[in-house]
Amino acid sequence: RQHEAPRRVKRAWVIPPISVSENHKRIPHLLVQIKSDKQQPGGVIYSIKGPGVDEEPLGIFSIDKFSGKVFLNAMLDREENDRYRLRAFALDLGGVTLEDPTDLEIIVVDQNDNRPLFRQDVFTGRVVEGAEPGTCVMTVDATDADDPDTDNAALRYSILEQGAAGMFSINATTGEICTARPGLDRETMGVYNLTVQAADMSGDGLTTTAMAVIYLEDINDNAPEFTKEEFSMEVEEQAAGVDVGKVFVHDKDLAGSPSWLAKFTILEGDPEGAFAIRTDPHTNDGILSVVKPLDHEVRDRFELTVSVQNERPLEPSAPASPRALATVRVRVRDVNEAPVFRENPRRISVLEGTPPGTPITTYTASDPDTHQIQTLTYALLYDPAEWLQLDPHAGTVRTKRELLHPSAFLQGGWYIALVLARDDAEPPLSATGTLSIEILEVNDHAPQLQPPAGVLCGRPGRGGTLLLGATDDDRPPHGAPFHFQLSPQHPQLARNWSIARFNGEGQPGRGDAAERVPLTPRPPRSDPRRAGPQLHPTPAIAPRASPRPRACPRVPAVLAGLGAARVRGRRRALRKGLLQRSRDDMRDNILNYDEQGGGEEDQDAYDINQLRHPELFSPRAKPPLRRDAPLSSGTPMAPRKLPSSPSDIEDFINEVGPGPAPSPSVPHRRRADGDPLSLQGLEAADSDPSVPPYDTALIYDYEGSGSVASPLSSIVSSLTDEDQDYDYLSEWGPRFRRLADLYG
Repeated sequence: RQHEAPRRVKRAWVIPPISVSENHKRIPHLLVQIKSDKQQPGGVIYSIKGPGVDEEPLGIFSIDKFSGKVFLNAMLDREENDRYRLRAFALDLGGVTLEDPTDLEIIVVDQNDNRPLFRQDVFTGRVVEGAEPGTCVMTVDATDADDPDTDNAALRYSILEQGAAGMFSINATTGEICTARPGLDRETMGVYNLTVQAADMSGDGLTTTAMAVIYLEDINDNAPEFTKEEFSMEVEEQAAGVDVGKVFVHDKDLAGSPSWLAKFTILEGDPEGAFAIRTDPHTNDGILSVVKPLDHEVRDRFELTVSVQNERPLEPSAPASPRALATVRVRVRDVNEAPVFRENPRRISVLEGTPPGTPITTYTASDPDTHQIQTLTYALLYDPAEWLQLDPHAGTVRTKRELLHPSAFLQGGWYIALVLARDDAEPPLSATGTLSIEILEVNDHAPQLQPPAGVLCGRPGRGGTLLLGATDDDRPPHGAPFHFQLSPQHPQLARNWSIARFNGEGQPGRGDAAERVPLTPRPPRSDPRRAGPQLHPTPAIAPRASPRPRACPRVPAVLAGLGAARVRGRRRALRKGLLQRSRDDMRDNILNYDEQGGGEEDQDAYDINQLRHPELFSPRAKPPLRRDAPLSSGTPMAPRKLPSSPSDIEDFINEVGPGPAPSPSVPHRRRADGDPLSLQGLEAADSDPSVPPYDTALIYDYEGSGSVASPLSSIVSSLTDEDQDYDYLSEWGPRFRRLADLYG
C-alpha cells in the first residue's frame, strides 16, 4: 500500500473573486466567463442568482447561459455597496445539475469620488485676551465617505485665512486650533474669523472648507477714564435728594461686564458729606446728587475732586496707570427760604393773675436769606383762650387778660399758643413757632378748715378729739400739705391746747393733715375778748370750737385750781434738777385714763366731803385706795395733813404743799411750768414705783347730785352763748389770777 500510486482527485468548480472599479462607464462590461468540467458542446446551461441579478438592485449583472460570460450592466457605487455575492449554476439540457452551485463574489474597487465634509459649517470658540501661545481654543473635524483604508479618506486640515496677524494655528491631523503668538487684545480685535480646510489623499485630494469663529473674552486690563478733566453743575439751595448732574467716563473693557462697571468716590471738597455720587448701570457714568440741604448764605459754591475705578480690580498683566481724577464745580443758587424760629418751642413762665398788657416775652424768627432784604411780620395763629396779644412787627407777646387757674385751656398747667412768622418775598414763605406758657401758681387762696366748726367732748383726765383737715384752691406748691398751728395772736392757747399730726396721708381732695385737740375750757363765742382757741392752717385762722353738748360729763372746777397749783411744784423740781427729760411737753395736758364717773348718779368716786369737812378725816387715817392703781401698789409714805379750814381751797392747797420730791426714776405728772402736782393723790403716784405714770386727777371726777361744788362747765364753758362773769376767779388767790386774766 505504501507503494500505491497517487489517485487523481476531481477538481472542484471554483470561481475566484472578481474586482471591478466603481463608476465604470463602459457598459455592458465583461466581468468573467465561467465553465464546467463536464461541459459538453452545446450541452450545458449557465445561470446566476443573488443581489444585482434577481434581487435588489435588479439588472446590474447578467450571464450568457450558453457561454457562461458574466456582464456588468450598470455603474457601481462603492459607498452604496462595496461587494456583491452571487450563486452560479450549471445544468444540462434536460435541467439536471451538472455541478454543485458555487459562489461568485464581485468586489467594487473604491475611487476617490467623495470630498471630505466638516461636521458643521461654523465652529465657535472662546479664549481670554492676553492668552499665552499654545493655548488651545477649539477642534474642527471632517469626514470622508471613501474607503478609510485608502488615501481617498486620509484627511489633512489647514487654515486658509485668519488675517495678517496669524494669531492662531491648526493641527493638520487632529484639526485642533491653538494660539500661535501673544498679544491677543479684545479691545483691539474682539473676534477672529478663520477659514479652515480639510483635504483627502493626505491633503492632495479633494478638499472642503468651514468657518472657525474665535471670541476673545474680556479681562479688566483697562482702567476707566473721565472724558474730560472738569465738570460744572449748579443746584438750588435747600434741595435735598435731587440729582445735580453727571460726570462721564470711558472704559475700553467689555460694556456691561464687571471689568467695565465703574465706581466713583468724592475725595475732597465735601467735608460735611452734602453730596453723593453713584454709577448709572446703563451708561457707566457718575450721577452726582445732594443728600443734605445746601445753604447759599453759608456757602455758594463747591469744588469737588472725584475719582473713578472699576468694581473689579485690574489684572496684574494690565499696564500700570494713575487713578483717574476729575474736578466737579457745583454752584449753589440762592432761593427764597422760609423764616426760622431758632427756639421752637419757646418755654416761658408767667404768674397767674398777671394783669392785662404785661409783656411776657418777645418771640421772633430769623430770615435765612441774608443776601436779600426782607421784612418779617408776626401773627397769632392759635390762641384758644384769647389770652395774648402780639406786636406784628416786634414779636412782643403781652397778656390780653388775666391768666387764671383753673382753665379748660391749660394742659398740665401749660398754655399753648402758635405764632406765625411771614416774609414779604414773592411768593411769601412762613414758619410756625410754638409758645408754651407755664402758668405759675400763686398763693392767693387761704386754706379752709374742714370742718369749719366742731364739737369737742371729753371726760376728766382725757381730752376731747377733733379731726381737722383743710382744703385750698391753690395748686402745689401752695396747696397741700398743710401746716397746722395754734393762732400766734393768742399765745396763751398753747398752755391748754395742743395739736399733733394725726396722719401723713390726708383725705382725697382735702388737706393731708388731721389734728388732735385736747378738751379745755373756752369762753363763749359771743364775747370777742374771750375768743376760743383758733387753729391755723397757715396763714388762715380756723373758726372757734363749738361749745360742748350737755351730754358730755362735767369736770369739777377744782381741776382748774389744781392745775394752777402745779406750777410752783414743777418749778421747784426744775430747780432741783429732777426733770428727767428736758424736752417734755411743758403744756398742761390732761391725759385719758379710760375711767370716769357716771355723771350726776355716780356715787363711787372721790368724796368731795374731804374738802368740805376735813376735820372728819384723821390725818393718820388710811388714804382711800386708788382705783386706777394695781392691786399690789403700796400705801404712800407720809400722808398729807388735812387743812383745818376747809372752806378756803387756796389755804388747803398752800398748806398741803408739794410734799417730798419724787424720785427722778419714777414717772410722774408735771405741769407746763415744771412744778409737781401738790395733791395727795399725786404724791401717791409719784412715791409708788409699782404704778404707771398716771395722773390721779381722775379721783376728782365725781359729780354727784346736789354737789356743793360747781361743775366745770360753770367755769370754762356754757351750754349757751350767753356772757359769763369770771371775775370771781381772782378771789381764789394768786394761783387763779392767771385764769382770771385769761377769761375774766
